[in-house]
Amino acid sequence: MRILLTGSTGFIGHTLQLALQAAGHTVHGGVSPRQSALQPGQVRMDFSKDTLAAAWLPRLQGIDAVVNAVGVLRDTRARPIDAVHRDTPIALFDACAQAGVRRVVQISALGIDGSDTRYAQTKRAAETHLQALAAQGALHPAILRPSVVYGKGGDSSALFMNLARLPVALFPGPVLDARVQPVCVHDLAAAVVALLAALEQTGIIECTGPEALTMGAFIASLRQQLGHRPAMVLRLPQVLTNISARLGDAVPASPWCSETLAMLGSDNVGNPAVFEQLLGRPGVHFSQLVATAWR
Repeated sequence: MRILLTGSTGFIGHTLQLALQAAGHTVHGGVSPRQSALQPGQVRMDFSKDTLAAAWLPRLQGIDAVVNAVGVLRDTRARPIDAVHRDTPIALFDACAQAGVRRVVQISALGIDGSDTRYAQTKRAAETHLQALAAQGALHPAILRPSVVYGKGGDSSALFMNLARLPVALFPGPVLDARVQPVCVHDLAAAVVALLAALEQTGIIECTGPEALTMGAFIASLRQQLGHRPAMVLRLPQVLTNISARLGDAVPASPWCSETLAMLGSDNVGNPAVFEQLLGRPGVHFSQLVATAWR
């Protein structure tokens, strides 16, 4: 198939591109307009500005399927979250319906139901629009909602690994106690490849590892996988947690902010049954992530 992959240079997008190409597909990878030179097969696109379907129709000529892997953690002037998560994906989905590109795979996120963060609200808005087009028979979409995605090249994964190396670690209480179900980035990519071969599979698919655990236990597992002895873990008082998050709000480049606290402090678990059917096996267990994904 000829696939338009948005966010192809990101952590998840890069892994998806390699997996899709290994499966024999031709990938047209979307890259930022700020990239100076295009590599073969790359297409410039601006998710902060391309909010009209007309902007996407020329890029969909000859395309058989679209995989949207663009995402941002927080709102910035350069990458406004409303445009990146909601307005531009909606324009892309409308263009797919107009161009007859029926197969769309949307990489969303687990835990957005019931969350009032802007991240969750904008992700839900794009999903709702995509599902409405599916109900009209215009598209044949699948929505993947992964839990914490782990792998080499991921900013959050690098943060987890750095924390795991510390002999003494200080964590916000809500983050320590929140339950996660980490998923290997290569398993997520394999599921996308499988979906492009199984066009009958649609709807929302929860993408998780086979077992849930608290974030604190996950960091401890990573430390054990690195061959270190157990660390001393200290709990940051709630008042200091809130202050640190508000300080992060004032620093646009910081990954730590009130929205991050709200997301990391909430459970992020699901049912992996459909995901495992796509893979044909259980996903990589969290106790094996360093050996299988940190490379």
